[in-house]
Amino acid sequence: MFEARNKTDLIIEVWEKLDCESVGASEITAIEQAVVGRFGKSAVDSPMVTARLLADEGAELRHSEIMKLFLDRRSNVPYEAEFRNILITSDFGAVLASIRNLENLRRKYLAEGNKDGLRLIRERAQQGRKETLETVSGAGLRVEDHHRNAEIAEWLTLWIQSPEMFETWVKLRRNSADFQRKFGKLNTK
Repeated sequence: MFEARNKTDLIIEVWEKLDCESVGASEITAIEQAVVGRFGKSAVDSPMVTARLLADEGAELRHSEIMKLFLDRRSNVPYEAEFRNILITSDFGAVLASIRNLENLRRKYLAEGNKDGLRLIRERAQQGRKETLETVSGAGLRVEDHHRNAEIAEWLTLWIQSPEMFETWVKLRRNSADFQRKFGKLNTK
């Protein structure tokens, strides 16, 4: 039906076949259905991203419809409450509590067979790790903060790679001479 080989080309091809003067909610929805059919549900972008791509191609946008579609979907986002403020990396106690919260959710989703939830947990941990690593390389960071952020990124890396081993590893790590020399003894459990 469609000849496009990648998502961007498919979006443009569907839009062209719709042969519409302007793009609104119904056109975005039709494009999304084609994307789901070809690349799966996870390939669907926000209506705003799709609209921006089409505007760059010359489409006139019915902004209010697209914004309403976006807002309607945002208000019904599953997992939003569960993931709000789930990962705090400001200090060791906060990150340890955060990783434990992530692990509890991971176990829940694993028991439910919830692949979307598991994917989102992993993505959130990877995003937190990336953000923490970016601060490590930032200029003007105190040496103590540099070491702390590098350590937190290592904790997140280990949890992402082997969540079942994290509690054992972090206990050993916190009791190690190297950790205590750098950071002192933590009062967290």
